[in-house]
Formats: sequence, structure tokens, C-alpha cells
Amino acid sequence: MKFVKPKVFLVGETRIVEQGLQDYLDHVGVTKWKTDAPSDSEKLAEVMGRLCYRSFEPGMNPNVTRVREGNQTYLGNIINVGHGSVVEHPVMNFIFADVSRVVTHELVRHRAGTAMSQESLRFVRLDSLSAYTPMCIEENEEGMSIFVKTFEHLEKLQTELAEVYDIDNEKKFAVKKKLTSAFRRLAPIGLATTIGWSCNFRTLRHVLENRTDPHAEEEIRFLFAEVYNLVKERYPNLLGDYEVEMVDGLPWVKTAHRKI
Repeated sequence: MKFVKPKVFLVGETRIVEQGLQDYLDHVGVTKWKTDAPSDSEKLAEVMGRLCYRSFEPGMNPNVTRVREGNQTYLGNIINVGHGSVVEHPVMNFIFADVSRVVTHELVRHRAGTAMSQESLRFVRLDSLSAYTPMCIEENEEGMSIFVKTFEHLEKLQTELAEVYDIDNEKKFAVKKKLTSAFRRLAPIGLATTIGWSCNFRTLRHVLENRTDPHAEEEIRFLFAEVYNLVKERYPNLLGDYEVEMVDGLPWVKTAHRKI
């Protein structure tokens, strides 16, 4: 068996179609409007917020005599007042590798504002097993011995089943898939796998707050601490209100502006 820790890859993000945005600004009469947003995601969130109130500049809306200048100031107010719908527009696309099915079973509970594509063990045959080792197991010699022996035994069973059914010499892929699907039933829930996970920023904030909380499951706390470390400087105006406290050896990412 192989010991692994979750790995996070940011593989995609929202990109502004500049000509389309400029055409809209021309249409509403604010051709020269600019923003100092550090990313297209933060720029899009600002645009969607400003269009709600026609607050690109004073005078567009007769009720508005002054507007907040600057992306940081604008989005800071959005977060402060809880206008979370506008941060649903920009999205990020992640790949989480070497995460257990414990994590993916937890992750699929966050459905709103997400998309998921998980490695299929109907198609991918297991010839070795990898796993994250929880700290409480790692710190106990006897517990670690049981953990390792169990994984090694289950790994051996995968090999034995492959030999019993001579799957390597099977010509029909449909049969291979059927057998692979049967073999996976002996794989543990702690088995490391890969999942693609896309989300909007409102969802990201919600999941960061809930899954780095000290009461959350250890591995998913580790995973979303890694997510936060990857994106906090990339999107400072959408995530700048967070602070980090270490609890039980893992970061707790928290904010006064929960559930915007």
C-alpha cells in the first residue's frame, strides 16, 4: 500500500469576455468604467453587483449620488451586507487527487453551486491501494499496524481476484468492466481516489467555513485548508475577510461574515 495526502490542483477559472462586457458598458452609457479587480472572477462579481443598482457611477440611478470606488471596497461591502448571490457568478475548477472516498462521500453533500466528476472504479481496476492516514492512527503503533495490515490484505485480495478471473487475458471490455465493478466491493472507503470539483465563490466560502471547522472530518479539513492556501492570494477581495486559527494541528479558516 501507499500512504498519501490530498493534493489540490486549480485547473480552471472564470474569464471575462472583454468585448461583451465593453458592449454592455457602452449600452448603459458608462463606456469609460474601469475597475482595479485583481482577477476576472472578482471583476465579474463587481459587475453583477453594480448592475443590480445601476451603481457604476453616480447619476445612472437618480437615487444614487455616490458610489463605492475600487473592487476591494465594493466586494468588501458585498460580503459585509451578505449580498451573496453576486458571488455565485464566478467559478473555479479543481481536481482533488489522493482523496479518500470518505472525503468524496462528504463532498457530494455540497450540491448547490457545484459540479463533480469522480474516477470510476467500474472502469479503473485496482492493482494497488493508497490511503490517507488519520493522525490518531498514525500516533498509535498498534493502531497503525492494524490499519496497514488491513489495507495490505485488501490489496492482496484485488490481485487474487484478478488472477482467479484471469482478467488480464479477457478480450471483451464489457466483461472487464463487470469484473472490475465486482472487485471494487472489497475496496475500503478509505481508498484514495480522484475527483473533479467545480464551484462558485459563494459555495466555496460555505464549504471552507464548514469543512475546516474543528468539528469536521480530519482529511476533509486538510483538503480544504490546502484549497484555501491555493486561492487566498489569487482572489484577495473575495476571500480577504478570512483568518486562520490552528486547531488540533490543522487550519481553521473562519470569518465574521458566514453564509453570505
